[in-house]
Amino acid sequence: MRLAEIDRGDTLGSRALIGFISLVTGMRLPDAARVAFYHKDFLAGTLGNWTQATMRGPSEWTISERELMAASVARWNASAFCTGAHGAIAAKGLDRSQVDAALADYRSAGLSPELEATLALLEVMTRRPDDLNAELVRRTRAAGVSEAALADAMAVCALFNIIARYSDAFKFAIPTEAEFDKAADMLLKRGYN
Repeated sequence: MRLAEIDRGDTLGSRALIGFISLVTGMRLPDAARVAFYHKDFLAGTLGNWTQATMRGPSEWTISERELMAASVARWNASAFCTGAHGAIAAKGLDRSQVDAALADYRSAGLSPELEATLALLEVMTRRPDDLNAELVRRTRAAGVSEAALADAMAVCALFNIIARYSDAFKFAIPTEAEFDKAADMLLKRGYN
């Protein structure tokens, strides 16, 4: 269900800020940012803080690797907005062709053994959670993924299983590739909260 408040903001102050940011950036402010103005307590507070900590906090994974995980989870959830947005951010630190290859089939994308094994685990968590078991975790750890890195990856997976669903539930508009790229630059500079 598309809410009018996402397009225009829910208060006069939000409307003015959305308009100002759109004017300054030369593009429509993406719905992911717009929705934060509507549900400030949850999306800009609780979820925003969790997203910032998960995607930009200390981790053995690079920002681009975590963004590729987010884009992969979004792809498995058929969320075009989140796949495009987080794929664009991942491509700022990884080669764009490798990001595209990983989103098509991470097993043949030439990723590190650690990232490939982690994506295999995250795919099961996302698509077939009833199949998640200790053996999958052991295989991921055997590929060289530390316990801390595994916990970070699982946090990305949990977070983007939520975010991909709400982006689709709110029917986020799909930006152009150039707009995704510009928004990716802003998110890398500014972060998630």
